Amino acid sequence: MSKLALITGANKGIGLETARQLASQGVRVLLGARDAAKGQAAADSLKAEGLPVSFLLIDVTDEASIKAAAEKVAAEHAQLDILINNAGVLLENRGEAPSALPLSLWRETFDTNVFGLVAVTQAFLPLLKRSPAARIVNLSSTLGSITNHADPHSHVYHSKLAAYSSSKAAVNAWTVQLAYELRETPHKVNSVHPGWVQTDMGGEEAPMSIPDGAKTSVRLALTGPDGPNGGFFHMNDTLPW
Repeated sequence: MSKLALITGANKGIGLETARQLASQGVRVLLGARDAAKGQAAADSLKAEGLPVSFLLIDVTDEASIKAAAEKVAAEHAQLDILINNAGVLLENRGEAPSALPLSLWRETFDTNVFGLVAVTQAFLPLLKRSPAARIVNLSSTLGSITNHADPHSHVYHSKLAAYSSSKAAVNAWTVQLAYELRETPHKVNSVHPGWVQTDMGGEEAPMSIPDGAKTSVRLALTGPDGPNGGFFHMNDTLPW
């Protein structure tokens, strides 16, 4: 039986392309999205390419939705081999002062980027542990690197998106904590920076194509037994926390 993957926020952009690339390598993909119409349309578009993709309704900010999704997958599949926590939001404008960002924006950002990611992982971890070698990939960002933000010579030093960057730093911290929990198992969890990609979030001026933006997630999702656990990567590079 081929591997089974769940990708959240996968109805467009990097998530959709990640689904395409994994399915093209024989992985059965559950394309997760919170909008039923958009998610089903995205899954149908990949099915039309002959790929093994099906839609799964899941809103990472809704505990009932996460629970229902996990129960559905458990009822239909013996295990889950790959979880890619791709869903994320960027709600602020570049250059806004951290002290001026409303608390509601911080909460909304963390609800999706951190609490939703943790909730989905916790809900699906029992199914992942049934896999002989589960892989969890958390979508982060180089903007989540505290080392880079503190370095005046870093390429992100002047790119201050306080709520978004802080949420991605929290994702990295969660990755390290979960990797420690799984350290004596065959399961692995890593954070990835997809790059500055030409998506709705990244904008048209971004230098990377969407297919290239999916490559790091795909590589870590398919990494072998000698692959990393608890790291932060972009393509083949290890990034600083």
